[in-house]
Amino acid sequence: MKNLLIVVLSVTFAISSSIAQDPAKMFKKAEKAISKLASNPGDNANELTNAIADLHKALESSEVNSSAKNWVNAGKAFNKLANEEFKFKTLNPEYKIVVPNSARFAFDAFNSASKLGEKKRAKDIGYGLEDVESHLSNFGTFAYQNEDYEGAFLNFKASIEAHDLLKSMDRASRLDDAVLLNDQYFIVGVSGYYSKQFDAVKPYLDKLYNDGSEEAFVYDALYNIYSESDSEKALAYLAKGREIVPGDTGLLFNEINHYLKLGELDVLIEKLNSAIAAEPDNVGVYNTLGSVYDQLHQKEMSAGNKEKAQGYFDSALENYNVVLEKDPTNFDATYSVGALYYNKAATYVERLNELAADLTPAGMKSYDKAKEDMDNEFRKALPFFDKAEALNGNDRNTLIALKEIHARLNDLVKSNKYKELLEKIGVSNN
Repeated sequence: MKNLLIVVLSVTFAISSSIAQDPAKMFKKAEKAISKLASNPGDNANELTNAIADLHKALESSEVNSSAKNWVNAGKAFNKLANEEFKFKTLNPEYKIVVPNSARFAFDAFNSASKLGEKKRAKDIGYGLEDVESHLSNFGTFAYQNEDYEGAFLNFKASIEAHDLLKSMDRASRLDDAVLLNDQYFIVGVSGYYSKQFDAVKPYLDKLYNDGSEEAFVYDALYNIYSESDSEKALAYLAKGREIVPGDTGLLFNEINHYLKLGELDVLIEKLNSAIAAEPDNVGVYNTLGSVYDQLHQKEMSAGNKEKAQGYFDSALENYNVVLEKDPTNFDATYSVGALYYNKAATYVERLNELAADLTPAGMKSYDKAKEDMDNEFRKALPFFDKAEALNGNDRNTLIALKEIHARLNDLVKSNKYKELLEKIGVSNN
């Protein structure tokens, strides 16, 4: 008797389990629950989450997902939920949306229904898509305001897909207005870029680019997306942006950084001068231009073109001095002037090594003259490095320069002082 009872209970459990797992019944129950709970999602969050999970589970079954009616009913339930949550959010901005994906779930449902091609469901699908268009835009905005850029991107992207689907059905869309549609592509581009969905957002940014968008962001984003993988393509986007929005400083500085990476110093000078014209009080641009001239100075000195090298030296010094006039405590410019003289002094080292082997009176005289010229350049560098140390006493390069200059000027006491300071901050002096 006891064994029989166990068997009966087992059979009963199996039957109950079978009923519970029936996809059609699960779908119907879940769809009704979502529609019912939509009126007060905040107080029914757990039940709502479970019902949505059950509905999606049921839709995995071919018995359920082969019916356009089921997809339409799912879309209607999610549209109702999205509508109710929108009302709560509008009345109370502090309201936290329970199902932020409800509008996208609704669109996916209507989209799936349309693919089944049941003509008798076309009107329901069309009406549903017209409703969901607004919900997608609203929920995308909520996500964007919360800096959930991925959620914003997915909702805004789906709103354009809803527009395209409505057009294929010869129905009106809220995005029929060309300005609204362009704005929607732009916000898709922005949210997709900020969420780093680079592959997915490229088609939307490319459309804006091909349409000649006057938004600098479009060209800036495309440049940044391609800058590592395709430098030539990235530069083409940047050049187009500079052509369409010539006054945008963000694009200009991207262009400057691009040529900095390439080391195309001659091109940089023109770009940096344009940047100075655009932002005359931006000391960073003067510092960068000074650095470019310094690099050209060193390049020409190495080539033996002393006159041309001196011209670049003077231009570098001029730009650093502009910075120090605007901001006397600017560390970068202070250090850079010291480095400018230091590097000029260093160009004498090779010459001195050559002259050291010439022990004739003329050779020794030339050596002494070159040594004096070198030391004079080191002396010019010294006050700037002293000031740089006062501004930042832990800067490694400044302390190394001071140690080396004092050693060159035969002041070993001061040189050792900086050697000890370097050791304290853990810098090798080899």
